[in-house]
Amino acid sequence: MNGVDVGRLSDAAAIEAADPGGMLRQVASSAAQIREARRLTAEAGLAGLAADGRPRAIVITGMGGSGISGDVLAAVCGTGCPVPIVTVRGYRLPGWVGAADLVIAVSCSGSTEETLAVAAEAARRGCRLLSVGGEGSPLADLSAQNRGLFVPVRSVGQPRSTLWGLTVPLVLAARELGLVDASDELLESVAARLEDVAHRCRPASETFVNPAKRIAAELVGDIPMVWGSSALAGTAAYRFCCQLNENAKYPGVFGDLPEANHNQVVAFDGFFAGAARGADVDDFFRDRSEDAEHGLHLVVLRDTEEHPQVAKRRAVSVELARARGVAVTEIVAEGEHPLERIASLIALADYVTVYLAIALGVDPTPVSAIQELKARIV
Repeated sequence: MNGVDVGRLSDAAAIEAADPGGMLRQVASSAAQIREARRLTAEAGLAGLAADGRPRAIVITGMGGSGISGDVLAAVCGTGCPVPIVTVRGYRLPGWVGAADLVIAVSCSGSTEETLAVAAEAARRGCRLLSVGGEGSPLADLSAQNRGLFVPVRSVGQPRSTLWGLTVPLVLAARELGLVDASDELLESVAARLEDVAHRCRPASETFVNPAKRIAAELVGDIPMVWGSSALAGTAAYRFCCQLNENAKYPGVFGDLPEANHNQVVAFDGFFAGAARGADVDDFFRDRSEDAEHGLHLVVLRDTEEHPQVAKRRAVSVELARARGVAVTEIVAEGEHPLERIASLIALADYVTVYLAIALGVDPTPVSAIQELKARIV
């Protein structure tokens, strides 16, 4: 597969050939992951998690596609959660973490060195320990040795594609602690919503009716600046940028409102902003041969529950961007419950990044640079 070809997205056979690792199939497994994770978590016996009372704080340790599960949990529990939820990405626990806290170690493979280091430190400090990861892995062994709870995860391929298999155990743990309303019926509703996104974004769907293909085609050659309009949407925006990196091997600039209005908005007046001028950047059917090679592209992930002032900031930001020749794409969350809303944003973004990879002539599955880096630091 060589070179940029947006037309490749209109050919189901070409899409299949361009995705030898089956990344689209991995993304499409999201609904099944929710159902299986619910069953595996029930079998793990988290009912006793609240026996010692509510923890002072919940600290999730994980990296990359595993670590994002902690951010999703915090977004779903929301700012009103009575217990702080913190994600640690690194080798050490913060100094304040101790026996009063619950540490949740998440590693799809169960062998991530940073996560193992933090989990071991948590055990030494006497923290309550819950681990989520590969069965028979070093993380599973560490958990057993320290009398921690362990929920096995069956990877669907890449860790980043196993997001819901990793996240559902965390949500159910929070439910046991009384921190989130997440009934089994809600989880099934989220699974059904993910199935709907998978149907709308299926490879056989034409580009003009397939939202993921359309957005991917619009992003080709542009530099995505992805903003979320709430803490929840901001988490989805961060995930979007990570998926741009790993699936499409493409840069992405993450931001959320209102913070982005205090720094990133100034980029609308910079070098990349003017690159798209001279064409209607929001016209999907325009002749892209006359477009500049690179331009800034604002992607706004809109939550349906925004602070009133943030809603104003979002609307004005979009106006400012368009007035300066910056292309704008807006994606609106679907559903009522926070878990439904974030799932709808993440699901569409996952498909967008895979289709962008295919349009760019890039295999979406391998992460060669990560593997080389790991090999060289052993």
